[in-house]
Amino acid sequence: MISLKWIDKWWQTMKTAWSNYMTYRYNLFLQVVGPALVFFFIKYNLWNSIYDGDLELEIGGYTLSSMIQYHIWGFILTMLAKGHHAVDLGQEIRLGRISSYLIYPFNFWEFHAASFVAFQAYQFIVALISLAFFYYTGLLGPLNIEALALGILYAQFISIFWFILQFATGLMAFWLEETWILRVILEIMTAFLSGAFFPLEIYPQFIQNILQYTPFPYLTYYPIKIFMGEELSLWAPILTISFWMALGIILNYLLWKRGLKLYTAAGM
Repeated sequence: MISLKWIDKWWQTMKTAWSNYMTYRYNLFLQVVGPALVFFFIKYNLWNSIYDGDLELEIGGYTLSSMIQYHIWGFILTMLAKGHHAVDLGQEIRLGRISSYLIYPFNFWEFHAASFVAFQAYQFIVALISLAFFYYTGLLGPLNIEALALGILYAQFISIFWFILQFATGLMAFWLEETWILRVILEIMTAFLSGAFFPLEIYPQFIQNILQYTPFPYLTYYPIKIFMGEELSLWAPILTISFWMALGIILNYLLWKRGLKLYTAAGM
């Protein structure tokens, strides 16, 4: 049964994490302005060059305008769902800092989960500011409020899946000295297979068919389509991600139990 004391532990941890994120205000400013400017000068100019300024040309069914909108929504989605990285998790294992979590009443996964929730609230503000920026520059076109609400809701759901994946890579620190290479591999693989680099319509049909049985399209392509108002059904994505999420939770549990048997608190 959930107690008030347990809720207070989560609340205090989230407040501490939020305070840490907001300590350096210039970081918030750079997180808002920096990525948006990088997106504009790199992705916008890249696709503008590919289309050679031809507003009527279609690639995979996308005109220049719709392709730019696709990548803008992908940019917003990244902030809403993929901003959190469990970097400290691997370091705490490698440096032996998790010993305190084995003693304190607030365990390891609860601490990181509470910090994750606080970071999501922080990223939500950044995403809204970025969304307003792209909307008022005219690059985004008219907003569909229903699609926007569904997209934000679904993005928060898949952010949990991303947290589970990142938690698993962090737990590999029980066996590896550094886990950053696993995060890089995960980022590149998911970006390529989820439609972050290119819309899935550009891929061969047989690859699209295979990807439907994996979680990848539901991490980027489908949420972008929801934001664009072209896909308003959430049942298939939620059921698919829920299945893979359950497998991820089981994997994390097994990695944690197995890892503790090898843990020696090195670095303490």
